Amino acid sequence: MEPTIWVQLAALGALAGVILYAALGGADFGGGVWDLLAAGERKKQQRLAIQRAMGPVWEANHVWLIFVVVILFTCFPRGYAALGIALFLPFHLALLGIMLRGAAFVFRSYQSRQREAAAETSAWGVVFGSASIMTPVLLGAAFGVVTEGDIRLAVDGGVELARPAPWLSPYCATCGLLALANCAFLAAVYLTNETQGALREDFRRRALVAGAATAMLAAITLWAARQEANWFFQRLLARPGLFAVVPGLACFAGSLGASFARRYAAARVFVVGETGLLVLGWGLAQYPFLIYPDMPFAAAAAPIATLQFVVLSLPVGAALLVPSLWLLFKVFKSSHAA
Repeated sequence: MEPTIWVQLAALGALAGVILYAALGGADFGGGVWDLLAAGERKKQQRLAIQRAMGPVWEANHVWLIFVVVILFTCFPRGYAALGIALFLPFHLALLGIMLRGAAFVFRSYQSRQREAAAETSAWGVVFGSASIMTPVLLGAAFGVVTEGDIRLAVDGGVELARPAPWLSPYCATCGLLALANCAFLAAVYLTNETQGALREDFRRRALVAGAATAMLAAITLWAARQEANWFFQRLLARPGLFAVVPGLACFAGSLGASFARRYAAARVFVVGETGLLVLGWGLAQYPFLIYPDMPFAAAAAPIATLQFVVLSLPVGAALLVPSLWLLFKVFKSSHAA
């Protein structure tokens, strides 16, 4: 194989990890959002439904984030170092959010052994919900910085930011809010498949609201991208990115329509397709740059021998990891819907 093929395969592996983390881990963050925003006469039941849905497999989906990080620092070490330096603050705050939400979920679960603390507003519940909001917003803002072109590499190899705190720009802020809205949409759609009766209707309404917010924020983000990240905007709406974006938007409309029509299984399929295809569209638009405009994947890549070892190891790792996760979900998620 040509050296470029190994670079592309490694990049594709990292993109696959991002897609899985967005579709699965994103729903975990969304569950925390709805836990914090639980309201109405069934507020307690809503929180208990979220705990039942997340409890058996909480934080398991972070394996995909670890997978992406491992591929980056192994296959693209220069890019990993540059991203880690430039995005030190948002990345570490996002990591803090991941740790806080996990710890808060566990501590609140211990409380619930004595009483239904999971169903009540508590300090740990607020921490869990707030961290679930903070992390996707920060990760979305970091995505905005990368696509905006604000990370620059000096001739001597140093890393510079085009402006102070670029993650606070309007475009990056809308990227963060869009990530949060889509996480909430994912979680609400998933929860309609795990509940029944009036509780299912509660989450159906939340899915429709979150879907409408996602659509509105997507339009605002595209407008902001045209102003502040025009290169990315142009590539996203051109081939090959458009081949993923158009089906992704169709899946988004399908998920909203299926939720409205109470076709919950179809809505779940569509929302997974929407998330995966839109992330794929980003990857196709971003390629060949790991960091635009100064670092293409080829310039950030490790030696070919390292790339070959990692790429050829991925099927072996998948053969161990995927069945293990499937069994975990099968055993602990097979209980009857609430």
